[in-house]
Amino acid sequence: MKAITTLFFGIVSCTCLAQETSFKQLRYDENYAYLAKDTSANWYNRLKFQPVSQNKADYLSFGGEVRYQYFHFDNQDWGAAPADKDGFILTRYLGHVDFHAGKHFRTFVQLQSSLASGEAEKPSPVDQNLLDLHQAFVDLMTKDLTLRLGRQELSYGSQRLVAVREAPNNRQAFDAAKLMYGSKNLKLDVFYSYYVPAKPNIFDDGFNNGTQFWGAYGAFTQIPVVKNFDIYYLGIHKKAATFDDGKGAETRHSIGTRIWRTTPYWQYDLEGLYQFGNFAAGAISAWTLSANISHTFYQTKLKPQIGLKTEAISGDKNYGDGRLNTFNPLFPKGAYFGLAALIGPYNLLDAHPYFQFNLTKKLVFSADYDLFWRMNRNDGLYAVNGKVIYSGKAGSSKQIGRQLGGALEYTINKYLYLRQEITWFSAGHFLKEAGPGKDILMAGSTITLKF
Repeated sequence: MKAITTLFFGIVSCTCLAQETSFKQLRYDENYAYLAKDTSANWYNRLKFQPVSQNKADYLSFGGEVRYQYFHFDNQDWGAAPADKDGFILTRYLGHVDFHAGKHFRTFVQLQSSLASGEAEKPSPVDQNLLDLHQAFVDLMTKDLTLRLGRQELSYGSQRLVAVREAPNNRQAFDAAKLMYGSKNLKLDVFYSYYVPAKPNIFDDGFNNGTQFWGAYGAFTQIPVVKNFDIYYLGIHKKAATFDDGKGAETRHSIGTRIWRTTPYWQYDLEGLYQFGNFAAGAISAWTLSANISHTFYQTKLKPQIGLKTEAISGDKNYGDGRLNTFNPLFPKGAYFGLAALIGPYNLLDAHPYFQFNLTKKLVFSADYDLFWRMNRNDGLYAVNGKVIYSGKAGSSKQIGRQLGGALEYTINKYLYLRQEITWFSAGHFLKEAGPGKDILMAGSTITLKF
């Protein structure tokens, strides 16, 4: 802790001297080559750009992250989990080194340590993974093409389907081969990968062939009328998959499109996709539609924003009919409906109005209200990781409940970020039919230091 505190004050003290560039969610997307022209004696700039050749074409760049989170739940899992009066702490450490050899070769290595303390039950590997090789890949580059080989994070679109899983304690990765093409108005990725499941001990996240994941994702920009247009195909094969309708091998294909645009005043994100394939001895037919539309009063002092999100996500129509209609969100962001992460995007219909405003340039308040229903009665309620929380056979009501959340975010500078969040979930009829059905109250605090 002393070392982290020293690092923090060292970074803050040199902020006024450092040239500014924003940190990326995908840290391998950061580029510090511009510091080759830096002539200052700033130690932080040397950390981000350390030349290893006389012409400075070959260089090393170092970076990392420390994140502390505290959570307290009343009636976790709607009263089904053991009571925990003291709450628990999650800590995540990330550190990376990025080596560039000219314009055509690059390698990136990142370690991750995720720790959990104080949980009433044994923490899952998503909460606790003591130390592991999170990313290790090489890039072979030409002007427009990059071939990336090795363990890497994947993230596409709005992260509804493929995400780094930023909110949970342990980010996710894939052992993959990916070919990337980039031009002024098009980015196209084609990849084949194996998912890396998290394990709790030291350097035990080895190669695993239990889940294969492949696909192609194209993002077009500067399109008339719609502005931005994504189209994609994603395929997955799991040796062992579980849904409310049964267990078995799953091969699923997803074809979808996304239209989105962001202006100072209006923002919209519309997405739809269809899934087909095979599960156990039956066929798959599933779908989802989503919309996120918001308006920002840009010229108003606090720049308030109001918006509405809504999603329709298919569920299974009938038990034992040899046809699975449950949508599979693949590898979504962990906090799909807020940091509490109570419900996953399966068999779901939700309406989600929200608003936010800037109290100052660095302090933002946001609030949202979510209404949840099961899409179909003959399918269950799922967690974010796909685990069946309650079978559809446990109750007949479609009403899951209502969720009210509020958050205060303070960005001190580009290095340090604070967040306080509170969530109240009012259990609906289905939760009361299927289990204890108690209301949940969650409070969470986050502090993140990046360098």
